[in-house]
Amino acid sequence: MTATKPSPRRIQSIIDGKTKPVGSLGKLEELAARIAGAQGTLAPVMERAALILFIADHGIAEAGVSAYPQAVTLQMARNFLDGGAAATAFARTLDIPMKLVDAGMREPLAHPLLLDRRIAAGTANFAERPAMSKEQCETALGYGRTLGREIECDALCLGEMGIGNSSSATMLAHKLLGLPISELTGPGAGLDDAGIERKQDILLQAAARTAGNLGPNEALTEYGGFEIAMLTGAMLGAAQRRRIVVIDGFIATAAALAALRIDPGCRARLVFSHLSAEPGHAMMLAELRAEPLLQLGLRLGEGTGALLAWPLLRAAVAILTGMASFEEAGVSGKLP
Repeated sequence: MTATKPSPRRIQSIIDGKTKPVGSLGKLEELAARIAGAQGTLAPVMERAALILFIADHGIAEAGVSAYPQAVTLQMARNFLDGGAAATAFARTLDIPMKLVDAGMREPLAHPLLLDRRIAAGTANFAERPAMSKEQCETALGYGRTLGREIECDALCLGEMGIGNSSSATMLAHKLLGLPISELTGPGAGLDDAGIERKQDILLQAAARTAGNLGPNEALTEYGGFEIAMLTGAMLGAAQRRRIVVIDGFIATAAALAALRIDPGCRARLVFSHLSAEPGHAMMLAELRAEPLLQLGLRLGEGTGALLAWPLLRAAVAILTGMASFEEAGVSGKLP
């Protein structure tokens, strides 16, 4: 016989009945309720996390929107594989297995730890033409969905790497939400004021290619990256399997915008890990009415913020599964 899924009111009642003043664990209580609701149980499980990190190159980098040369994408891929990046250091420290995916780097890299899901040798320069074809977009979404469904974990952390991808994320936020490019455009990997102004001019030129707001598939086709489309698919695939999906920063949130337009029902599974220092991220989160767990001034990407949120997910679940109620502990409740 299938157990009845607890109602939100029932979940909240159980949390409120634990040995603490009501609401005293703040956002952790809200997180516990969300996880219990997503898993459909009063005894949620949060034992295994995993990280998938998608890597790809962007044609828009040719226009000079980044402080770093495009060669850094491949160089960082090697750094991930060698274990020397922030994401690999954090994942190792937290004992979280990590899957690296070549979604479309400019140069292929053969390595036993790198999963080959290359769509092409980077996207086209979207200032001049669509970043990818409709078929390439569908393939990228499909690869992501499969990976999100198949990976074994309770919470899936998602990360990305690709020189130029903050420009792609800016365009997705602009075309999906109608947010102004002038307010969305930030330093990315480290542009100075002059660089930000140049980047903004290039993105305004790119935006003029298409009129008005776009649907999610069209926005990804016109302005996305292969890694961002795979992130979108992975969110959808993992949510379909009732997994919690831990969203990283600016780039991953742009992918989440597309995922939520494709399937609004996946929202219950998405946890936004942190507020990025990239200026457009706060605007995205405000539009989504999403409150991030952490505010650490991060703007690296790679899934670093998602990884750092993992202990909070485990602690939130412990409220339901590890804490005693007032009755169980023989502790007096609040005076009437």
